[in-house]
Amino acid sequence: MTTFKTKLLVLFFIVSNSIFVFSQQEEILPKGLTQSEKELVSQFQFRNSRRTSPPTGPVRTSAEWEEVEYLVVRWTSSFQNILRQIVEVGVAECKVLIVTQNQSSVSSYLTSNGISLTNITFINTASNSIWIRDYAANTIYSNDVGQRSLVDWIYNRPRPYDDVVPAAHASTTGIPLYITDSGTNDMVNTGGNFMSDGLGNAFASELVLEENEAGNPYGVSAKTELQIDNIMYNYMGIDNYIKMPTLTYDAIHHIDMHMKLLDEETLLVSKYPNGVADGPEIEANIQYVLDNFQSPFGTPYNVKWIDAPPSSSGSYPDTGGYYRTFSNSLIVNKSIIVPTYRASVDAAALAYYQELMPGYNIVGIDVDDSGENLISQVGAIHCITHTIGVSDPLWMVHQPVEQVNSGSIITIDAMLKHNSGINSAKVFWRAEGTSTWNETAMSYVSGDDWTANLPVAASANNMDYYIWAEATSGKTLTRPIVAPQGYWKTETQTLSSDEWANNSISAPYPNPAIDKVSFNLNNVSGSINISIHNLLGQKLYNNRVDNGNGIITLNLKEDWQGILLVSFEGDFGRVDKKIIKQ
Repeated sequence: MTTFKTKLLVLFFIVSNSIFVFSQQEEILPKGLTQSEKELVSQFQFRNSRRTSPPTGPVRTSAEWEEVEYLVVRWTSSFQNILRQIVEVGVAECKVLIVTQNQSSVSSYLTSNGISLTNITFINTASNSIWIRDYAANTIYSNDVGQRSLVDWIYNRPRPYDDVVPAAHASTTGIPLYITDSGTNDMVNTGGNFMSDGLGNAFASELVLEENEAGNPYGVSAKTELQIDNIMYNYMGIDNYIKMPTLTYDAIHHIDMHMKLLDEETLLVSKYPNGVADGPEIEANIQYVLDNFQSPFGTPYNVKWIDAPPSSSGSYPDTGGYYRTFSNSLIVNKSIIVPTYRASVDAAALAYYQELMPGYNIVGIDVDDSGENLISQVGAIHCITHTIGVSDPLWMVHQPVEQVNSGSIITIDAMLKHNSGINSAKVFWRAEGTSTWNETAMSYVSGDDWTANLPVAASANNMDYYIWAEATSGKTLTRPIVAPQGYWKTETQTLSSDEWANNSISAPYPNPAIDKVSFNLNNVSGSINISIHNLLGQKLYNNRVDNGNGIITLNLKEDWQGILLVSFEGDFGRVDKKIIKQ
C-alpha cells in the first residue's frame, strides 16, 4: 500500500515539474482537484504555523470596482497568450505583479510583443497553479480608508506553494498580512467564491459552510455559520454575508463563474435558456437574494441578466459543454476584461458590458481557443487574476438618481472619505445631448456625507452627471472612475406626488433590523411626520422632522418585535414601508 509520504513525494514531483519547467508541455493543474490530489486531501496538512490574530479595530474590505494599485497574476506558459493580453491591459491601468521563476523568459516574451516592463514587478517564488484568484489575499482598510492590509484564507487545495504566494505579495509590496489560520479562526475559503460591495456586504455560495463544517477533510475546526460570519467580520469587516446554495453543474461552486457585482446595487448574472443546466437554480438563488436582502441603499438589487453561451455545437454544461459565461470578468480601474468564446456570441455580450458600464475600456480575451483552452479547466479571466487596492483610497459611495420629477430640485448625495479628509467636492452635469459640463459645489452635511442641489432647470430634460472630489492631501477622483467619458443618466418624468414620494423614499435598511433602521429620503424635502405602528395598530413612535431630505435613522426599542409599519406623511401624501424587527 502506498504510504502518505510516498504520495506526498509524488505530488511534489508533479508540482516541481509544473513550476520549474517553462514550456508548452508543463503540467497544468486544473481549477478543481486532480485525482492524485483528491487522494491526498484528507491527509494533507492545511493548517500551518503562519498564524495571525485578526486586525484590531474596524476594517473594510475593498470592492472590486474600487481603485487598484496592483494587478497580480501567476505566469503559466501554456496560457501565455491570454496572460500577455491581461498584462497589456494591466500595465496601462496600474502596476503588475507576476509570480514566476522564469523572469528572463517571460520578460523576453512580453517585450517581443511590445509590452513595456516599466510597471511590472516579477516575484521569484514557487507556485503550483494559475488560479491566483482563489489563493491570493484580499485588500482591507482600517477605519474604511486607513492602513491597507491583506487577508489570506486557507486554500482548499493541497498546493502548498500556492497557499504561501500571498506572503510573497505582502513581502514585495510591504503590506501587512493577516491569515485565518489560528485557533478556531482556521477558515478555509477561496477568492472565486467571494464578492464584496465595499460596504460590509458580501456574497458566496454555501461551499464556505461545507468546507468548514464538522467532518471537513481539511483538518480545520468545525464552525457554525455564525462562527464563520464572525471570522469574516473580525478579519474583513463583512457584517452581512449572503450565501446561496451551490449549483449542480458548477463543479467548483464558485459564484464568480455565474455572477458579478458591478456596483453597490447591480448584479450581473449569467442566464441559461429555460430549464437548461444551472439556469433554474441560479434564478432561484437570485430570487432568494431579492426576497431576503436589499442593497446598501435600502433598495432591491438591480439584476442584469447576460446569456451564457453554449459550445459551437450547442452544448451547455448539462449536455457536456464547458461552463462558459461572460460574468467571470475583471474590473481593473478604467478597464474591464471579459472572457470571450467566438465572434457569433461575443459581440452582443461586449456591447452589453459597454451599455452597463459606459466609458470603461471593455476588452475581450478568448479563453476558448484550441491552443489555449482555459475554459476547459473550469475557469476564465477572473479566476486567473487578482488585485490589490491602492494605499490611499479616496472612497466614494453614491446611489445614482435615475428618475427625476419634472420641475423638481435634484438632490445629489454622496459619502466621501479619505484618510486626510475631504477638501471639496462638485457635481458636474449637463442636459442630455449637450457637450458642455456645468458644475455645482457640494456642501458638507455631517460625518462623511456631502450634498448638492442642482438647478430646477436641470430637471427639465434628461441629464448626465458625475461626482468629483478632492482630498485634503490634493488627491482627486471621480465617480464613476471613468468620468467624464462615463457618467450617470437621469430620466425626467411627470409623476403624481404620491408616486414621486414612493419612488424617492427608499426601502428600509438593514431589513430585518435589530436596533436601528435607516431610510434614504432622497429628494423629499419639507416637513415630514414619521410614525411606527405594529400589526395591532398600536402607535410605537411618532416624530416630525422639519426637513426630511437625506438619510434618516430610527432607533428601534428592544421590546418591539415582528413586522412594523413605518409611515411618512407630508405634502406629498403618505408612504408606508414595512420592516421586520428582530
